Formats: sequence, C-alpha cells, structure tokens
Amino acid sequence: MKMFPCTLLAVTLVCATSAQAGVVVGGTRLIYDGGKKESSLSVSNPDKKPYLIQTWVEAAGTGAEKAPFMVTPPLFRLNSGQQNVLRVVQAGGNLPSDKESLYWMNIKSIPAAESNDHQNTLQIAVKTRIKLIYRPKGVTGVPEPVTEKLHWQRNGNTLQVSNPTPFYMNFMQVKVGGKDVKDVTFVAPGGTASFALPAGENAGSVSWKIISDYGGIGDEHTAAL
Repeated sequence: MKMFPCTLLAVTLVCATSAQAGVVVGGTRLIYDGGKKESSLSVSNPDKKPYLIQTWVEAAGTGAEKAPFMVTPPLFRLNSGQQNVLRVVQAGGNLPSDKESLYWMNIKSIPAAESNDHQNTLQIAVKTRIKLIYRPKGVTGVPEPVTEKLHWQRNGNTLQVSNPTPFYMNFMQVKVGGKDVKDVTFVAPGGTASFALPAGENAGSVSWKIISDYGGIGDEHTAAL
C-alpha cells in the first residue's frame, strides 16, 4: 500500500504551567488593578523557531457570558529570541466595585511548520491558561493578611470553607490532621467552596496556604473545625 505523507495541525494541549514548547509566559496569574487603564504580561520565545501567538480572555463560567477585556495584540508572530508585551484593557462590563472578579486569560502558541515532503510531522499548539483577577479600585491590599477570616467547617465527608473577604483565595495546600485535601482550588469572595475530606479523617483543625498575587506561596494558617 502506498503511504502518503501527512501533517497533523493544531492539536491543542491545555497546560498547567506557564512555560511549554519554547514560549515562556511572564506570570502564573494576572491581577488587573481597576484603578489603572490597563495591565500587562510579557511573552518571550527562547526557542530557535518562531511561533504564532493567539491571545484572548474568557469568562470563568460555563455560559455564553463575554469577558469584558481585550488583549492586544490578539494575534502575532514571535520570532526566536524575541519578547513581546500583552496589554489587557477593560472594554465595558458592569463589574462589582466591592469584590474581585475572575476571568481566564488564554495564550496559544503555534510553532512554525517545518517544510518536509518526505516525513510525517506533528505540529502541536500549546495553550497556556492563567487566571485574570480583576481587583476594583475600591478593594485595597492583598489576600494574605485577611485569609485568616476564612471560616472552615466539616459537613459530612466534605470540608466547607466560606470567604467573607473581597478577595479570591487561591489555595496552594489544605490539610486536615496533617493529611492533604485533594483537588483544592479556590473560594470566591463572598462565596463557599467544598472539598472532599481525606478518608477517615476526624481531626479538629485545618491548615492552609494560599497563592500570592505573584504566584508565591504564603505562610501556613490554621483554624479549628
């Protein structure tokens, strides 16, 4: 049977890290200061080949809500050794003025195709997805000093946390009785989140660490259950 060369294009992988396939994103999250006209994030290419970069912001929900942010440039070529700055601008939207709002910023990098008529190739488009947190002008400070205001309680086989602060609390680690609570994410401002307790764990206290605005890990905090 005669075989024909083929090229598979644009296989998208969602990555949890900020640096994959040669393109490096200058942050694991972007905090948009509502008191400023724009926010920015760097993208660099230390690889030996160019990439096509596509950027956009989407709402955190599953509905058809459109994110009120524009990224410029939305589509551009990033050559080897080159760096560019992504500028995020708020474009309308009636966002809360007393608490943070969460969106997702997407950065897709598509490597340049290598011309070879006699070899099968696989071109992989890598999508980096980071949190874009809009912090309105009226919300001052950072999450770490007020994270101890979180209220934790046991509810059957789940661990429930309520957040009375105006900040998103992004967890790096949560433990009950020294055992890790799996698949912890975040709790929204004024909201509640639930996570599965470690099997058979009946400890009377919980400890946690949150992630800072710059992606660092904060101090350990404890509270009674």
